[in-house]
Amino acid sequence: MRVAILAPVAWRTPPRHYGPWEQIASNIAEGLVKLGLDVTLFATGDSITAGKLDAVCAAGYEEDKQEDAKVLECLHISNLMEKAGQFDIIHNNFDFLPLTYSGLIKTPIITTIHGFSSPRIIPVYKKYNHMGHYVSISNADRSPELDYLATVYNGLDTTDFEFMEKPGDYLLYFGRIHPHKGTAEAIEIAKKAKRKLLIAGIIQDENYYHEKVEPFLNEDIEYIGHAGPEKRKQLLGNALALLHPISFEEPFGMSVAEAMLCGTPVIAFDRGSMPELIVNNQTGFLVNTIDEAAEAVIRLNQINRLDCHNRASTLFSKEKMVADYLELYKRILV
Repeated sequence: MRVAILAPVAWRTPPRHYGPWEQIASNIAEGLVKLGLDVTLFATGDSITAGKLDAVCAAGYEEDKQEDAKVLECLHISNLMEKAGQFDIIHNNFDFLPLTYSGLIKTPIITTIHGFSSPRIIPVYKKYNHMGHYVSISNADRSPELDYLATVYNGLDTTDFEFMEKPGDYLLYFGRIHPHKGTAEAIEIAKKAKRKLLIAGIIQDENYYHEKVEPFLNEDIEYIGHAGPEKRKQLLGNALALLHPISFEEPFGMSVAEAMLCGTPVIAFDRGSMPELIVNNQTGFLVNTIDEAAEAVIRLNQINRLDCHNRASTLFSKEKMVADYLELYKRILV
């Protein structure tokens, strides 16, 4: 089977720091290569893969600010589509734009919908509903206007994470510094629980950081910047819990799965996909307010960290995700 994996070109695939779509595209590509498939990854020129790499740009537009995002995207997508006949199937991890080529080529496209940036993009998905082969990354992140082939949870390389039976004494916020992700709420939770908080992640909203985060930093509330793979493993594994007080319907939540792989429970606001990722009172706590979250910190000793690790290893591994996608490829190609 000849498979083309289309990744975004914002960041390298796999990303150095941030880039969840790129990370999943990489995990799919590398998992398929391991199974012996003929895989070509369409990504940035500095991307790393055990398969073949096809690139039209040296680096992603988020890492090379001289590049124009729309220009790179057009060149990138058209590069694959003009070669579509070389592949049995195209796996689109690039949102809705590649669908606009699907009526012009014979190669089927399977599209992982990594989330809806806005309801305004749904008409494109609707137009290609009859041929789109859509996959959701959680049951919560589905539009009632679309047809879906399946839900496939994001899969992680479990060897990148280490189970830590005995954690340190801090809470962790790990993610973009952005109102949607609840950095300010995490600070409030830590203060109410009288616990040290480490904040790790890229600053995506400068004003939010300067107004809602920076003024509250001290020896107990510490911002440590973004974290690469080795630092991420240590931060997640040694945390008492991951605080995930989101204010939007999050499609998946990679850091939630990553934390649980390390055995670290998650205290999350009960929104979006969180009830699918977290078993309440078993691998963490689903709460609705800052006060409830602070109270949950007191009950962390009720959580068996091995339960967190085992559930995440079973549901959110790269191997399971790749096997699920391979079955879908076969269904499409019958």
